[in-house]
Amino acid sequence: MKRKFITNLALLLFLNLLVKPFWIFGIDRTVQNMVGAVDFGFYFSLFNFSIILNVILDMGISNYNNRNIARHSQLLSKYLSNIIVLKFILAVAYMIISLSLALLIGYNMHQMHLLLFLVFNQFLISFSLYLRSNISGLQMFATDSMLSVLDKALMIIICSLLLWGHVLGTAFKIEWFVYAQTIAYLTTTLVILFIVLRKAGTIRLKYNFNYLRVIMKQTLPFALLVLLMASYNSIYSVLLERILVNGKEQAGIYAQALRIPDAVTMFGFLFAGLLLPMFSRMIKMKEPVQQLIQLSTLLIIVPAIILSFGSLFYRIQIMGLLYKEHVAVSSGIYAMLMFSFVFITITYIFGTLLTANGNLKELNIMAATGLAVNVILNFILIPKYQAAGSAVASLVTQSFTALAQLFIASRVFRFKVDFRLIMKLALFTLAVVLLGYLSVQLPYHWVLRFTGFIALCCIIAFLTRLINLKALYRLVWSNEG
Repeated sequence: MKRKFITNLALLLFLNLLVKPFWIFGIDRTVQNMVGAVDFGFYFSLFNFSIILNVILDMGISNYNNRNIARHSQLLSKYLSNIIVLKFILAVAYMIISLSLALLIGYNMHQMHLLLFLVFNQFLISFSLYLRSNISGLQMFATDSMLSVLDKALMIIICSLLLWGHVLGTAFKIEWFVYAQTIAYLTTTLVILFIVLRKAGTIRLKYNFNYLRVIMKQTLPFALLVLLMASYNSIYSVLLERILVNGKEQAGIYAQALRIPDAVTMFGFLFAGLLLPMFSRMIKMKEPVQQLIQLSTLLIIVPAIILSFGSLFYRIQIMGLLYKEHVAVSSGIYAMLMFSFVFITITYIFGTLLTANGNLKELNIMAATGLAVNVILNFILIPKYQAAGSAVASLVTQSFTALAQLFIASRVFRFKVDFRLIMKLALFTLAVVLLGYLSVQLPYHWVLRFTGFIALCCIIAFLTRLINLKALYRLVWSNEG
């Protein structure tokens, strides 16, 4: 199983590194620079509003389905016939509730127009993720890896024509960005649907109230967890836009600070997508998971530590390279959000393990507490510190929820504490801090200093065997699974 994890992770990372950096820094960043912080903040707050109620679209079905198809692949056709009907019912409910709530909090017609497309986009994303959960549940990881970048590849093509091809003959508008996403998501969903239907064979859509009620009852804990986590991960931009007079601008500043953390967090999400079906199958077969936990944790947390401290020491230079406006303000927010990423990596590993094991009650209590902490801190800090206050709230929330999940997983699986590994990680972190401090004192261009800092940190990680290339090589090329 470890070999399967490494080989499929390598493919997944390769494809995503091929496509998503250009999307984030070539397209998404360019759009913000072209339209400005106010217009992008207008879009960004609406986008996050559409995400908060996204749980209604899914109700935990994708995680539930991934876990169950990984254990019982023969049920694919039966699940598909019923769940597709349920997804469309939930889509109607999501649209009605989202638009009604938007009217209630006072969104104008311009905002409602854009929100309508964003709501439809969320349905397409949710539906394609559900369809992909069948593919990963069947252990078709290579196919799922290629599908994971299809939407972004299509958006790169469409947005490139709009940004640099001047096909419409006028200045780029934020609305075009949303329309391009709609076309890409719709195309991707249709492709994935075709592949899943080929694997499932002939299906007959069914509306079986009793069966759907059973599914909803079983997925409700998953849905609650998704709602709570989506809320404390997305509510900040809505609060910024609603609380502050210059809320759209502050949301735009937060968005540009979040762009790199959001990009690297994406790779944690990819880890989780691979690990969930693997953990589910290993737990069902009563196989030990601690080695896979240690392997996956080190593979993601070591780069997270390097990138976080590198971002702290070179925050102003990095933001200045990417953006034209609000560099000084966004650089401090960016550094805090990168430290949040370290804790998010822990969530992606241990939260996924607990989800695979069915510890939803503990996870929901943790997430509800995290949401309460996040909302309280945002209301206290936003009026005084604006976007920076929201970044502090995020860092506190992510650290609390990550450590809570680590504690719960250790109790549930009775992991032995590896004090030697903890000490090695602590010394490595200290070395990273010292190298960062020394690098900024050197009289060279910051790009050379930053590159040298990253390279030396990686060398130390290999020398201390926190990342053991020889062991990974043996693992991939051994005959054992």
